[in-house]
Parts: sequence; structure tokens; C-alpha cells
Amino acid sequence: MRAAHHPGALHVSSHGLWQRTAPGMAELRGLSEDLTADVAVIGAGYTGLSTALHLVENRSSVVVLEAADIGFGGSGRNVGLVNAGMWVMPDTVVQRLGSEFGTRLLQLLSAAPDVVFNIISRYAIDCEARHAGTLHCGVGRKGLAELRQRAAQWQARSAPVELLEAAETRRRVGSAAFSGALFDPRAGTIQPLAYARGLASAALAQGARIFVRSPATTVEPSGSGWVVRSPSGSVRAEWIVVATDAYARGPWDIVRREQVHLPYFNFSLPPLERSLRDSILPAGEGAWDTRSVLSSFRLDAAGRLIFGSVGALRGADGGVHRQWALRAMRRIFPQLEGLQFETGWFGHIGMTSDNLPRFHVLAPRVIGFNGYNGRGIGPGTTFGRVLAAFALGQLREQDLPLPVSTPKRVAFRSVREAIYAQGSQMLHFAGARF
Repeated sequence: MRAAHHPGALHVSSHGLWQRTAPGMAELRGLSEDLTADVAVIGAGYTGLSTALHLVENRSSVVVLEAADIGFGGSGRNVGLVNAGMWVMPDTVVQRLGSEFGTRLLQLLSAAPDVVFNIISRYAIDCEARHAGTLHCGVGRKGLAELRQRAAQWQARSAPVELLEAAETRRRVGSAAFSGALFDPRAGTIQPLAYARGLASAALAQGARIFVRSPATTVEPSGSGWVVRSPSGSVRAEWIVVATDAYARGPWDIVRREQVHLPYFNFSLPPLERSLRDSILPAGEGAWDTRSVLSSFRLDAAGRLIFGSVGALRGADGGVHRQWALRAMRRIFPQLEGLQFETGWFGHIGMTSDNLPRFHVLAPRVIGFNGYNGRGIGPGTTFGRVLAAFALGQLREQDLPLPVSTPKRVAFRSVREAIYAQGSQMLHFAGARF
């Protein structure tokens, strides 16, 4: 069945479909007073909000400062895939971190989707949660060989992943474009901005204080703790958790400078009619492929196909990426011929030099994880729980999932970011025409 043409202008905004469909939450104000808390959390994305939630669950007082709004950065712009582990091969994680930390990190992040979905269930967060797994789709022989290797490494660690051959992949995806797929039942999908707002609402209900449009501008020691200042107020706290990741500014902008920004866009179709909707990912998995410049695709609760790849929707680049995405989407799903995208948005993924996250002690009692390399939902939520346990004295430094590391500026960062943006634009320019 072929789709009918759907006219209408494309709406491009910072958070796109997610802003349009996320439930609202209580209106938050900016910080306008001087407060005291056990812990000051900087940043209201997944890591910061999870940290705050787990702290207040343990009767610790928390103030969260957010420079923009809840989920402003990657937490409100990503695809919404709740993955287990990092995208780096499991054996490579162990090789880079050593057996102790590597194994511990893999075990922790293998269970990360369960942490996410358990919080969603416990606090009844309305975020279109589907714990239906994900499909990593192989492109050609090379892609299938990569999936076989990845499957073997996870299965050696007792992970319940399953390598699907081409015929089963075609049935599960609704497309003949792939040579196979790795099914991961640990994983799933969410509406990412709705999840961030839900975390914030849960933390507020438990007693956290959250302030938006309140950037941390300066920090100075005070007794055994710190004073964090914002334009119209301050927070005095024993601990500071820096949870700004790739969007860091101000006193801890070194967190931003040790990462290279990789732009990533998403487009969404209008809700598909039932026959089309049932022909694409009928079991509700999220999916992405093995290409170096990958594509991702999934359906939301209303049956909209969301299709994404590397690139920024700025100026003429946006048109290039849109034309490429339409062609790529129709190549995978010919039944969507004639449909046009309704909404577009993009954000930035923070990439570290080895594609693994970092744990930093930026000063005494100033801690943070960053560098999620495109895997922010599960790791961010889980690391928030770890940060809370560490600040509460429930976890020792030697028991953390990552060693303490010193932030290091990436050499030629601006050049590398330009290469990412321009390279994806050139690739998609050519791909939209041939």
C-alpha cells in the first residue's frame, strides 16, 4: 500500500515533536533568594533530575539550578531510545577501562533500562514508555558481521540479546533493507522530554527545589562546602553535582570543552493511518542501523514515524538533511512514498575521545558524570542514582563504575565539530540526489 501525499509546511523548532506532545508540568520560577541545601545540582536533564530524585528519596535537601528549562539540552531533543550499555563494543569497554571498571560499568548499564522503566512505573510518569526492546539493524555483509560480533560479546556476558536473520528482521522492521538485526529486549522507547518533566515533577513532589532560567555563574568555597551564585540568588551546599554534560557553560565549562559536539536531527511524519502504522515496527521497538553516519527510526504513541541522522537543521543545511531523510526513509519504507515530514528538530551529542563517559571530581565534594556519546537516557538516570549514593556516603570512590579522571580539553575541537557538521551535510547532499 502506498501513502497519499500529505501537504503542509515543515515546522522546525528546538524540541520539535517532543515539545508539542509532552504533558505540561507545574510552572517553575527562577532563583531569587539565598538558599541552603545539602546538595546543589547544576543542570535539569536526566542526570541532574535523577540525582535530585534519589537524594530526596533519602531525605537529603536538594536545590537544582537549570540555566534554561527542564530537558532543554539533549534530554529534550534525543530520539527516545532507552538502550542498555554504551554503543562501544563490550570487549572494547573492558579493554579501555580495565577488567574491574569495565565489567562494573557493563553490568550497571546493562540494567539501566530497568532503572528507567521502574522509575516511570513508580511515579506514574506519562511519557509513552514502551519496554518492547530495540533493533540494531545491519546494513550489508559488513553490518551483519558487526552485529554477530556484538551479539557474541553480549551473550558471553549472559545478556539476553538475539541475532535475527534477514527474514525475521524484515518481519520485525517492516522493511527488506537490512541484512539482519540485533534484538535487545532489555531496551525500549520513551517520549524523552516527557520523561525529563516527569522526573522533575517526581523530585518536586518528594521535596526537591528546582529553579529554571537560573544559570550558575560563579562558585566559591564556604567552610566545608560551597556557594553557587546565580544572577538573582545563591545556594550554599556541602556538595555540588555538575550535571550539565554537553551543554555546560559557566564555572564548569571544561566539561563542554572535553567533548566534541556531534549534531543530530530528527524529523517526524504526521500520524500514520492504521494500515501503514501496522506495517512498520509492529511490535513497537526502536531501531537504528550500522552505518557510520547512522539512521534511527521509531514510532511514537500516535503512530508518527520519527526518522533521524547526523546533522544540524540550520539554514540551507536543514533543507539538505530533509531531502536526504525523505529519500532514505522511503528507501527503507517504500510504503511511505508521498508522505512529507511535519516537524523537525536537532541537538548536540557530546562525544569523548574514547567514546566512553567520564567521572570527575572537579574539586572537593564537586562531582559529576558526563560524556554519554549518544546514550543519555539509561546512563544519565543510572549515574544520577550513583551520584546521589556517593554524596550520601553510601558508595565509596573505589566502588564507582568509572575511575576518577581529570577533564582535558579536546585539541582542535572547533575543527572537529565543523568536520562532523560539514561532513554529514556533504554526505546527505550527495545521498539526496543519487
